[in-house]
Amino acid sequence: MKLLVVEDEIQLADALSEILKRNMYSVDTVYDGVEGLDNALTGVYDCIILDIMLPGMNGLEVLQNLRAEKINTPVLLLTARSEIDDKINGLDCGADDYLTKPFVTGELLARIRALTRRKGEIQDDNRLEFNGLLLHKNTCSISYGDNDVKLSLKEYQIMELLIANPKQILTKERIIEKIWGYESDVDYNNIEVYISFLRKKLNAISAHAQIKTARSIGYSIESTEK
Repeated sequence: MKLLVVEDEIQLADALSEILKRNMYSVDTVYDGVEGLDNALTGVYDCIILDIMLPGMNGLEVLQNLRAEKINTPVLLLTARSEIDDKINGLDCGADDYLTKPFVTGELLARIRALTRRKGEIQDDNRLEFNGLLLHKNTCSISYGDNDVKLSLKEYQIMELLIANPKQILTKERIIEKIWGYESDVDYNNIEVYISFLRKKLNAISAHAQIKTARSIGYSIESTEK
């Protein structure tokens, strides 16, 4: 999953980014409201962690602009303020949740999991499943039956994106935006290399799933069972 952190306290923002990356999230970090809004308007993020007190444009203004543009990405507000009125204002502006600084890392991660959990679906927060193929967040691995194999971070993130969108063709542009960021200069060859690695690992564990290529478009994950 891809997250956006908008926080002007650089040390805190960078620490948050590292924590999230260690928990297998792809993260973009910006330090002011204007750049935060610019990034958020791309719509490529699964969740936005947004500080209220920001230079250029405060968090509530960012949030109001996002919702006005019909961007419905879940937003977790971070604030040093604990007054009830501030929390109410944030929720009224369209925030999905809030967390008062200082906070415990475990609570932050739990709130992100809750916000990114798909509605109406009961799922294990630590794994995704497709046709018996399991993607394990805690161990950064995939398994099928008794067989399992470790994944690199990028392999994990690509497989997560594929499994979260089963039987849908994900364009190469979308994969780059979600995994590397929309301003990245990564080219399509990078994706092809990782897809090749993933296919070999799926074969190694005898999974009944394959990554199919839609020529000149992108990739999808499909069952190999008839």
